[in-house]
This record gives sequence, C-alpha cells and structure tokens, in this order.
Amino acid sequence: MALPNRRDFLSWSTHGLTLSAVLHLLQRDGGAKAAVTPGESADPPPHLPAKCRRVIHLYMCGGMSHLDSFDYKPILEKYHGKPLPSTEQPETFFGKIGLLRKNDWEFKRRGESGLWVSDLFPHLAEVADELTVINSMIADSANHTPATFQANTGFRLNGFPVLGSWLSYGMGCETDDLPAYVVLPDPRGFPAGGTINWTNGFLPARHQGVAFRTKGQPIEDLFPQFGDRPGGDDESEADVRRFVAEVNRRHLETRPESDLTARIKSYELAAKMQLSIPRVTDLAGETAATQAAYGLNREETSDFGRSCLLARRLLEQGVRFVQLFSGGSFGSPRINWDGHENMKENHAQEALRVDQPVAALLRDLRQRGMLDDTLVLFTTEFGRTPFTQSEANTVGGGRDHNMYGFSVWMAGGGLKHGTSYGATDDVGWKSVDRPVYWHDFHATVLHLLGIDHTRLSYYHNGISRRLTNVHGEVIRDLLT
Repeated sequence: MALPNRRDFLSWSTHGLTLSAVLHLLQRDGGAKAAVTPGESADPPPHLPAKCRRVIHLYMCGGMSHLDSFDYKPILEKYHGKPLPSTEQPETFFGKIGLLRKNDWEFKRRGESGLWVSDLFPHLAEVADELTVINSMIADSANHTPATFQANTGFRLNGFPVLGSWLSYGMGCETDDLPAYVVLPDPRGFPAGGTINWTNGFLPARHQGVAFRTKGQPIEDLFPQFGDRPGGDDESEADVRRFVAEVNRRHLETRPESDLTARIKSYELAAKMQLSIPRVTDLAGETAATQAAYGLNREETSDFGRSCLLARRLLEQGVRFVQLFSGGSFGSPRINWDGHENMKENHAQEALRVDQPVAALLRDLRQRGMLDDTLVLFTTEFGRTPFTQSEANTVGGGRDHNMYGFSVWMAGGGLKHGTSYGATDDVGWKSVDRPVYWHDFHATVLHLLGIDHTRLSYYHNGISRRLTNVHGEVIRDLLT
C-alpha cells in the first residue's frame, strides 16, 4: 500500500483532519512509541491481579459439534441407530428427532495430558496440552442470531455491548494508533446478525469493533484521493474545512462527550492508522516458515491463516482484543459450521480452514513468549444434537442445534492446561456436571484480565449495566 508523499499528506491534513491528529503524526514520524489509550470505566481495573492483558477470540459461526470434536461419547457407537433413551421430547430448531448417531471422527487421548480430541482437528490435537476445554456449556436459545448475540454480549437481544467493547471501555488500549478492538470477519460473509456482533451498544461509540478486511485493502477509503478533482475548488473546500473545524471546536467546548465527539476522535484515529495499518497488515516481512506454518501457501487455509497471523501482529502492536470469525452468512451451500444436512461434509470443510492456522497461532504465541499473558478463546453459539435431524426411524447425516450442552476451549495465562471441565450426559445431549452459562464464561474471562465482573459497569437508562447482567460466577477450577 503506497503512502502519500509528505507534501500531499500535509496539504490533505490541513483540509481534512484536526490539528491534534496532524501534530501527533508528525511527532510519531521519528519512530516514537505509541501512547497508551486509557479506558473510561468509572471503576478502572485492575481490580485483582491480572494473568492476561490481551485477547484473541476465535468464533466458529453456526454451531460446532462438540460430539465430533472435544466431547467424546463412546456409548454413541454402541447405541448408533437407536432412539434417544429418554421420555422427554427434545426441543430442537427444526423439530425432527432422528436416531442416535455415533461420532464421525475418531477420538484419541492427546499429548501428555491425555485430553480427548478427535481427528476432526489433527493439528489442534498436537497442541492439546495448551487447551482448557469446557464440555458443559449451556445457551438459552437454539436460534443462531440470539444465540450468537448471547455468546458475545451475554444477552439474546441486540443493543448490548459485546465483550471486546467492554474490554476497550474498561482497559483501553496499549497503543493510540490502532483500535483497541479489531474484528476480522470471514471473507465469505458476516456472522448471523451482521455487524451487531461487534457493536458498542450503549457504551461510547469509540469502543465499537473496527472490522478489517482479510483480503485486499484492510480498510476501505483509509487513504484519500490526492490532486485536483473534476469540478472541485480547493480554496472553497478549504473554507468549508475551516468552518467545520471551528464548529467542532465550539461543540467540544460545550459538549465534550457526544456522538460528534466520538466521530472527531475516530477521524483522529484514522489519521494515525494511515501509518500503522500498512505496517501491521504487511505480512511479507514474516518468514517463509512462519507463513507456511499458518497455511498461507494452501488455498484451504490461507484465509483463516492470514487472519490468525494478523491477529498475532495486532497484539504485538498493542491492540487489546482481536476477534476472528470462521463462517459467514446462512444459506446453500453452507459456508459455516451449521451441519444440518451432512456433518461429515460440512465439518470437514470448515475444520480444514481453521485447524492448522489455530494450532500455528498457539505455537507462535508460545514460542514468542506471548501466550503467558494472552488469552485465546475458541467458542461457538451452541452444539449439535446426538440424534440426527431426520425422521424418527432414520439415522440421517446431519445434526440439529443443541443449546443444552456443548464445548468451547480457552488457552493462555492463568489457566490449567490440558484439562477438561464439566460434562454432558452419556450421549452428549445435556450438561449434567458443573454446567457453565455464558455469564460464568464471561466472568471468568474478565477475572483472568484482572477485572471483577461486578465492578465493570455502565449506567444506562436508569440501570447499572454490566456484561454479566446480575449473574455470573468465576469458574475457579479452571484457574491456576
């Protein structure tokens, strides 16, 4: 990406940016380290000793099957083709309760820990000793959009801030020339609910996630067009810019906190990002071995591999929270983890895209000494049913949504590695041992970052709101 020359840049900056942003860039020109952007919480963390200071969140859109990945149920092979051993009528999305189906990928004990991981993730299996698996997650909805909202915000309705926005609000950023919260969507499409999944909700607008493209230009229109434009009058435009700058100045004197203030700040950040974005998104400087490890040289893995490698680079530059989405919009053919019709085909396709890059990310973070203070999250909105989505007397090829029990994992500082927590019943339908709700999960994430989840709050419409609502217990058995 070509940068403007100094003359063009200074000419444009006097027309388009506030003076503070321009001065900041000129001062930064000598290679000075970026400043810290503080959080805005009225009760700023740390509230307790922090084990981690940054997060990478890997989100598998569509509902990844726990039964074919991290939750081994050997009894399913014995009862394959038999009815669910329960008189209770299961609540599913499509209402078709077929016969039980065994796991489609073989499970093995992995690493020194002996953690159960299936052959669906052969590369992740090699780093099983880094994983802390929760096999007893519970969601409150079997519908993708509200379940995805709940996984990201703790609430099934939209309008609430996501985890990344809460961390931006509470912890700020370790750099002022990149956003605190960066989103890397799947190039195939956005998740269920679209951009609401990185909303700031009622928090100040500066805490919204900033989405980068993972192909082509990372951010659209980051650089302006220079030179004369047809029909343009440079002197008239300069007058307009000066007038706007004066109006902005008067506005800031009377209303220092408003949507317009946030927009002004976003333009200042954009000015800084014109230098920082080309630097951090240029993967050419990575060694050939590193690029190959992330799968950049393979068509199947190159998309998610680039996102994982970029996530590591963003953390190195001081970004607080990077969120990667695997899976896009819903329809046919499937481009997410929603294996209704054919589990083997669907999950094999999606796992191939992420398995090698995610394993490479964990290894790379460990090798660079970053995993000790980085938290890696691998989540999905719900799991899949142990019975197939088919007629009552049929073993179909697909599985329906299952909100009653599923698996996620974490890795990084402050966790007991190579362990699993909680359990579903014998066939993997419902969580029966130490069930974990999203409020508990979020409370634990905040705890690892040195935040008391009851103290990170924002007063909105007469209510002191927080990520965990009025619930949530830290899962202390996961912690070292």
